[in-house]
Amino acid sequence: MSLAWPSEAPSAGSVLLRPLSANDAHLVAELAADSYIPTIGSVPAQVDGDGAAAWISRQLSRAKRGTGYSFAVADRHTDRAVGNAGLSLRALDSGRAVGGYAISPQCRGRGYATDALVALTAFAWTVPGLHRIELYIEPWNVASIRTAERAGYLREGLLRSHQEINGVRRDMVLYAALPPRAPADQGALRRNPPASG
Repeated sequence: MSLAWPSEAPSAGSVLLRPLSANDAHLVAELAADSYIPTIGSVPAQVDGDGAAAWISRQLSRAKRGTGYSFAVADRHTDRAVGNAGLSLRALDSGRAVGGYAISPQCRGRGYATDALVALTAFAWTVPGLHRIELYIEPWNVASIRTAERAGYLREGLLRSHQEINGVRRDMVLYAALPPRAPADQGALRRNPPASG
């Protein structure tokens, strides 16, 4: 089942999320040069022009295969790709998705990650059947934890020895977001009506 790309690019703050293109090969090289990003994602540790093109092609194929979306995080004013944001829908039949984001080392500290996660989350709620977005973050990664919290995600707990990274079992902090509820829905969650005077 192929997934449809959004008719309008999701955006928030200073970024918009768009499909990756051949013009984004610089981004793949920048992400690959970071010592951490290749250990936690699909970006190869060493990449040339052909490798960058292959990675971009694999990212675009996610929507075609129905497994999720992989966006370029582009600066809204220049359209230059400054990062990557993804939404894995492999557990959509259970109402869950996993979000992820990576910003080029040269572009960090400018709010791009938070804006990208806000845009990705807003877009995610347009996916039918989605009830929960999860983020898995290593406990030492304070910048990513702050990004999640600024984007409205709540910490749900520590998953001990959850994932192997670079040959070592690692703990992960679980953050999650639920769809926004309309004010009328909030009252329906109340089990005991307020006492009247």
